[in-house]
Amino acid sequence: MVAPGNSTPGTVAPRFPAYAPAMAFPDIQSFMRLLEDRGELLRVSVPVSHDLEITEIADRLVKKGGPALLFENVRGSDFPVAIGLMGTRERTALALGVDDLDDLAAKVRALIDLKGGGGKLGLLGNVTKLRDAMNLPPRRVRTGPVQEVVWRGDEVDLSRLPILKCWPLDGGPFVTLPLVITRDPETGERNMGMYRMQVMGKNTTGMHWQRHKTGTRHLEKAKRLGQRLEVAVAIGGDPALIYAATAPLPPIPGLDEFALAGYLRGQRYPVTKGITVDLDVPANAEFILEGYVDPAEDWVTEGPFGDHTGFYTLPDLYPLFHVTAVTMRRSPVYPATIVGRPPMEDAYLIEASERLFLPAAQLILPEIVDYHMPPAGVAHNLVFVGIQKGYPGQAYKVANGLFGLGQMMFAKVIVVVDENVPVNDFDAVWREVAVRAVPGRDTLTTRGPTDVLDHSSRGWGYGGKLIIDATTKKPEETGGAESSRDLQLDDPAHEEMFRPYASAELPNFEGVVAQRQTDDGYWLVALHKTRPGQAHELAQAFAAHPAAEGIRHLLICDEHTDVQNIQDVWWTVLNNVDPERDVVQFGALLAWDGARKLPEEGFVRPWPPKIEMDAAVADRVDALWPVYGLPERWR
Repeated sequence: MVAPGNSTPGTVAPRFPAYAPAMAFPDIQSFMRLLEDRGELLRVSVPVSHDLEITEIADRLVKKGGPALLFENVRGSDFPVAIGLMGTRERTALALGVDDLDDLAAKVRALIDLKGGGGKLGLLGNVTKLRDAMNLPPRRVRTGPVQEVVWRGDEVDLSRLPILKCWPLDGGPFVTLPLVITRDPETGERNMGMYRMQVMGKNTTGMHWQRHKTGTRHLEKAKRLGQRLEVAVAIGGDPALIYAATAPLPPIPGLDEFALAGYLRGQRYPVTKGITVDLDVPANAEFILEGYVDPAEDWVTEGPFGDHTGFYTLPDLYPLFHVTAVTMRRSPVYPATIVGRPPMEDAYLIEASERLFLPAAQLILPEIVDYHMPPAGVAHNLVFVGIQKGYPGQAYKVANGLFGLGQMMFAKVIVVVDENVPVNDFDAVWREVAVRAVPGRDTLTTRGPTDVLDHSSRGWGYGGKLIIDATTKKPEETGGAESSRDLQLDDPAHEEMFRPYASAELPNFEGVVAQRQTDDGYWLVALHKTRPGQAHELAQAFAAHPAAEGIRHLLICDEHTDVQNIQDVWWTVLNNVDPERDVVQFGALLAWDGARKLPEEGFVRPWPPKIEMDAAVADRVDALWPVYGLPERWR
């Protein structure tokens, strides 16, 4: 370890060490070397700004499946920025040491006998076996590369780090890929989570601990005990550990994020003791921010922030994190990510969690064949589930079971389909819904916890939910008769039933700026809403119009939605509905009111804007694209 002030990190991005996942824990730089060798990482050597410019460049590449980027020359900082390292399904699999993300499920399934007997005792034995296999405590080392350089006291200055301001309305720069480490003040149990951190000053940040998060529980216990809560924030490390910090781990004693990373790598994770905090930190990280949160302090206003929902999360109060020391490598790289309108890099981390925890879900709900959380649903708004159905009502049993599983409690809409339907085929699932789910008969609304970032729910963290049963129906589910709407997708009557009207034949209505009907029973409408009740009146009028014949779902969006892009439509609708309030049946039609809600309609919270990049920034990036040296196809 180098004494404070005796070493200055290099200003040139390093030529990375080799990547050897089978021999030792890789770090970010060795993973970057692997990506660069494979043509999956490009360097940008010209000066760039960490205020919006990096976001605009990186956003274009991730949405087009382009490579990761290393910005070697960031204005105002000595440190390069790496972004998009897990920005494709293939790179995420590579980061986690598997050939394909589906291999994660196979890895867990090898530990548990899903078809084993033994009743309840057999099930408990499987869980115990899983727990023991994943209970790999970290390995303590005396020091590590992350403590080669130390800043203390007045040396601590977060403005020297290239922390990104991602979107125009953001309240400031945010650390977007932090691994936040705390310890339960009573039990000593360790937690690592990924919570965004807004820079408030040279040595302070916000700490976005939402009410359901483990960090919040640790802080509440520290308050009861009348003590500060020590915090360490790692930036960088093994990509598997970065993933683990995002994973919804089940509450199994001894299973934490270090253990999950250890399981993925097959060896114990190297940690070292912090310099100013009594916490274990990843020895191979790039930076560590050490400090504390004082529960006796008033909370500070954090935000707005362009969030993973694709909307801004509006300002709110959160705890203040005081940074007492910063440690780092001699030549560190600052890894970052951006969140916003899908698809984004976080979609692949979500998919990794899907694959990893599928066997665990099947232990509890064995009829589940597969499930998927599409990017348009930004994780918690939409879940597709394929089941092996054997009896009436089974779709509702599975959906309600999922609502009770960990972070699946935040799910807003669950669609259940037959086992032969590929749940990762977005269009195929919605075709099944149109054919097999009769509004009212095969839809059910309920209530429960929602993500606190859900701006449309009836209350903060509480709102409506919707179950859609798009499985093949048993006689008991149709009143004993075959329903005329339960058609095979290749039935000739299918095309006739869903024949769309031409746009010129569709009705006009106040505020409608664009509309179209699809050939599988959906009517997409962009509405410029100017008064209360306007969307409800539109739904009534359209449901009574001859053009509604054969239509199953009327999707009403705001005027900024592209009705030619079904992903954009569903993303908007799912963000903007509370199903209990906004999904209403009109005869054979289910109307989804995805327009913004007004105070006059009883919605008292401010309605957030969609994330859009500043036009001047986008134009500047367009003009500089050849200067960056990036291929034209990703412009």
